[in-house]
Amino acid sequence: MKVKIAGRWLAGFVVFASGVATGLLAHNGPNTDSPQRVEQKRSDLSGPPHMEVIASIAEYKVGDALALHSHHGVEMVYVIQGAQIQLPGKKPSPIATGTTLVNLRDVEHGGWTVVGDTPLKVFTVHVVDKGKPLYEYAN
Repeated sequence: MKVKIAGRWLAGFVVFASGVATGLLAHNGPNTDSPQRVEQKRSDLSGPPHMEVIASIAEYKVGDALALHSHHGVEMVYVIQGAQIQLPGKKPSPIATGTTLVNLRDVEHGGWTVVGDTPLKVFTVHVVDKGKPLYEYAN
């Protein structure tokens, strides 16, 4: 039952982010964003005035790395096209097409490189603190 509720919440959230969000694109500086990310929509979150919703698509080509980072809010990830990734000192591992991931507020994640012969494509929805950088890279 909880899985159904979570799935409905995610589906509703994506519809909200896609349907209600404005067409404004935001540009963050090079140290606060991923160069592969293409923002699709951004909107204030109805309710708390200090939050916003950002929907993006990113393609990481073979050899691209995503540095270890965190967000000032929650990130939902849907894998559009799966690929092999590799963490430093680890063997390559797959991320399958159709995988859904959730990265919680201020929890570091990423730190991998795309390996193999297939790019990784993802759709992300961030619900984050308005006015803060989307990416906080680890030192």
